[in-house]
Amino acid sequence: MNYINEMIIIGITGTIGAGKGTIVDYLVKNKGFKHFSVRDYISEEIKRRNMPLNRDSMVLVANDLREKNSPSFIVDELCKLAQLSGQNCIIESIRTPGEVESMRKHKQFILFAVDAEPKLRYDRILLRGSETDHISYETFLENEAREMNSSDPNKQNLKTCISKADYLFLNNDDIASLNTKIEQVLTKL
Repeated sequence: MNYINEMIIIGITGTIGAGKGTIVDYLVKNKGFKHFSVRDYISEEIKRRNMPLNRDSMVLVANDLREKNSPSFIVDELCKLAQLSGQNCIIESIRTPGEVESMRKHKQFILFAVDAEPKLRYDRILLRGSETDHISYETFLENEAREMNSSDPNKQNLKTCISKADYLFLNNDDIASLNTKIEQVLTKL
């Protein structure tokens, strides 16, 4: 598959603070990908519902949207926008097996996963400093445990999503190292 001549959609999954946004930045800035964010979609819904913008609200609203519509609802909505764009796109962040299954229906879909050591990821989210990142290390680990596994198809199951990835990036080094890994994968495409 030639990512320059054919529109592709890359989905990205991974653990909290592992580098999903760094991969997105690389693809947008260096390869011309258009970015669609599950987090932004959910944040807009949280604002409409007049809820506090924090990780608990993110999980609650995402799960509610999936329960009311389908396990892949949010990603399906973003995928429609991606297809309308006609550009290579990246959808961040795939969090349920249903989202992966739905995206697999698209011929030119590739799933990236990214992971890193927990303490390193925690340090990264502190530097990132978004509204949902002002938490203790213990809360960080609790949040991740809650999102890692679920038998409910409407809830996050990062472990299964990561296991379904076409490419897994271990991001325990610097950004340049991660960018090199991304470039190596793109060369294969």
